[in-house]
Amino acid sequence: MKDFLKVASLGLTLPIAAVVQAQSQSFVVSDIRVEGLQRVSAGTVFAALPVRVGDRIESLDIQSATRALFRTGYFQDIQIGRENGVLVITVRERPAISKIEITGNKAIKTEDLLKGMKDNGLAEGQIFKRATLEGLAQELQRQYVAQGRYGASVKTEVKDLPRNQVELKVLVDEGSVAAIKHINIVGNKAFSDKELEDIFELKTTGWLSWLNSDDKYSKEKLTGDLERLESYYLDRGYLEFKIDSTQVSLSPDKQSVFITINVHEGDVYKVSDVELAGNPVVPEEELKRLLLVRKGQTFSQVLMTTTSDYITKRLGNEGYTFAEVNGMPEPDEKKKTVKVTFFIDPGKRAYVRRINFRGNTRTSDEVLRREMRQMESASASSARIEQSKVRLERLGYFKDVEVETNEVPGTSDQIDVDYTVEEQPSGTIGGTVGYAQQSGLVLGANVQENNWLGTGKSVGFAVNTSRYQSVANFSYTDPYFTPDGVSRGFNVFYQNRDYSEIGISSYNTTTYGAGLNFGYPISEISRVGLNIGFNHLELGVGDTPVQEIKGSPVPNDNLIGLISSSDVSDIDTELVDAKDAGDALNLSDPVDPALLNTDLNGFVDLNGDMFDSFSITTSYARSTLNRGILATRGTSQRLSMEFTVPGGDLEYYKFIYTGQMFRPLTKNLTLRLRTRLGYADGYGTTTGLPFFENFYGGGFGSVRGFKRNTLGPRSTQFEYYATAPCAVNADGLYSSCYVQDPNTGELITGGSNNKPRPFGGNVLMEGSAEIIFPIPFVKDQRSMQSAFFVDAGNVFDTACGDSQLNCYDIDARYLDVSAGIGLTWITGFGPLTFSVAKALQKNEDDKSEVFQFSLGNSF
Repeated sequence: MKDFLKVASLGLTLPIAAVVQAQSQSFVVSDIRVEGLQRVSAGTVFAALPVRVGDRIESLDIQSATRALFRTGYFQDIQIGRENGVLVITVRERPAISKIEITGNKAIKTEDLLKGMKDNGLAEGQIFKRATLEGLAQELQRQYVAQGRYGASVKTEVKDLPRNQVELKVLVDEGSVAAIKHINIVGNKAFSDKELEDIFELKTTGWLSWLNSDDKYSKEKLTGDLERLESYYLDRGYLEFKIDSTQVSLSPDKQSVFITINVHEGDVYKVSDVELAGNPVVPEEELKRLLLVRKGQTFSQVLMTTTSDYITKRLGNEGYTFAEVNGMPEPDEKKKTVKVTFFIDPGKRAYVRRINFRGNTRTSDEVLRREMRQMESASASSARIEQSKVRLERLGYFKDVEVETNEVPGTSDQIDVDYTVEEQPSGTIGGTVGYAQQSGLVLGANVQENNWLGTGKSVGFAVNTSRYQSVANFSYTDPYFTPDGVSRGFNVFYQNRDYSEIGISSYNTTTYGAGLNFGYPISEISRVGLNIGFNHLELGVGDTPVQEIKGSPVPNDNLIGLISSSDVSDIDTELVDAKDAGDALNLSDPVDPALLNTDLNGFVDLNGDMFDSFSITTSYARSTLNRGILATRGTSQRLSMEFTVPGGDLEYYKFIYTGQMFRPLTKNLTLRLRTRLGYADGYGTTTGLPFFENFYGGGFGSVRGFKRNTLGPRSTQFEYYATAPCAVNADGLYSSCYVQDPNTGELITGGSNNKPRPFGGNVLMEGSAEIIFPIPFVKDQRSMQSAFFVDAGNVFDTACGDSQLNCYDIDARYLDVSAGIGLTWITGFGPLTFSVAKALQKNEDDKSEVFQFSLGNSF
């Protein structure tokens, strides 16, 4: 809109009609009277009028006064006369615009059209200028033609209203965009039509054209395609390439476009020599290492311009921010070779006078300034300026960060560095409402703010409840506890969790504790951390815990011939058969203890159910990600080691490694590789890794396509056997044993209170590969990320129980694999995540799940 409005204003002409009535002889103005004013004040007229009371005027003066009044734009007719010594000015004002109505526009928004009209003086309450309206209508139609809408038309209507007002109507018929039916390239020999057409943004109509509209003609897109075509040839050594002509023809119905491009290819040129000229400032040997153009290779314009950029940046790192490096090819038409010379003009070394921040209405300047690696009054460095920008992006407080370097007026060696940021929410305040398939409804009140009151400090306190947990905590972290970036924080918490509600073996924990943490930067991209914590944990195992938590009697090898049916009639039949064989049966006698194994001990039997422990966690983190949230390039790694202090109620250690890498594949596609590995075990007096510290797998952040926490080992059921005798055969050996349910008295062989559930293990292996792609029809994708993925992983255990199902030692053959598509959207309620996946490989007892989603956070 802005472009066509500027053109209209430059071409503005005003139809002027005026009648001047005055005597030809001069006279002295004794007074001035203005008649016909309605909205315009008399003061406005007198301010524009070059005549004052007491002036002697002539006919030329009256003409000048008339032109001056017309220049104000308020009047469409002016008459000036004389009544004795009084100068009488009679005016007819232009009408005022009462209402503007625009209909039929879709490609250009109504608000954009109204803004453009307002910028040119056409708005409700303003003076109406017909010439301006006609100019705008013509330019608007030209804009539609530039979009390929050749059938578009723009009409205007002016309706007169009482009290010298008008109503404007702009009637737009946009028509349809003409589709490209054929692109013909004439003169190409080295490359086929298909090769060249593939680099074009414009395409002929295809089966996906309805979706991406790549067959809609646009003059701007064609200009870009011609530039890409020229670069394509120049990058492959065709220095003589040129586009002779371009014809765009339109079908009679204005619905089809035919494009013809005539080209001259010329010959391929080889590089004969590469030289540096001018004043390199830095040692030439350093600059020569930046040369991408080599003697003997085919000339490439992109390598030449990239080399110029590299040398410019290198000089910028030395403070020469206004350096100019130009690669100049000198072709030899006879030998078909080209000599490339890079002319270097470093200019003066620049110093930073001031660093300014804009857009941070909430975050204090101090928070941004402490991330700066470019200092004021120091020589300017392009690398340090860019590094400061990246550090601001990694904070996670800003959606976008831009930087500009501006020369200080009146100087040749000073610049100002301006950082412009666009702030985004860095936490949540108020109520939390969320839902996850396994956790259910999440409700609570919380404040989690990573940029507390714009200070850059992280503060969180929350009270949340869901189907499986109740949590209350408070945390605080100061990332700049010391000026050099040492962080310090602490947290206190209370948790009550019932793991049976999320599909894990039946037990619950009540935990409270506190922790103190420190972080120290060892480089721009690396940190080490230390966390010291205290935990008090109480276990609730219920009346029927699984064998790994608390042991229960199970039959041993001497207990044979157990009846498989619990139907009393079947048992009675077998009882009769036993009596006929001379066997004795007395249901009041207890089972012989020799037939049951009662020596089994679970974790609680050996270690108790209440623990106090101190833990120390050390960590190393390295990150080159471009953003703190939804990154698209860079790498990150984190290695942590947690161990409890010897002498406490629990003694164990844990190693966890997480890493990810983003690598661009094309302009719109990015490869992401991710892995998470873990190993843990008990030591000292603790018998193995506490089961409540086990690793779990499946679901978001793990292996999608499988139910959350369901991968890996299963628990062994709780067994119950009650008092009942065993029959003895004629040889004096036990032949069968009848077991009685202690609650119902029913004769059974044994049973369990639940099915085997996920129990976790002490080894975790996970990995995934993703292709991140843009979401169609979404312009701002900074808060959304979609990807095709393949996930693989499982949970293993190095000390599987004899009766545990789905329990394996580390073995890649038992890795679960899935593939699908996923989306993450950062909303005001928290991250919305969903995936659709299919399990490609799974173990017998693993539970797959095609659709998964989660909305909201719990703290």
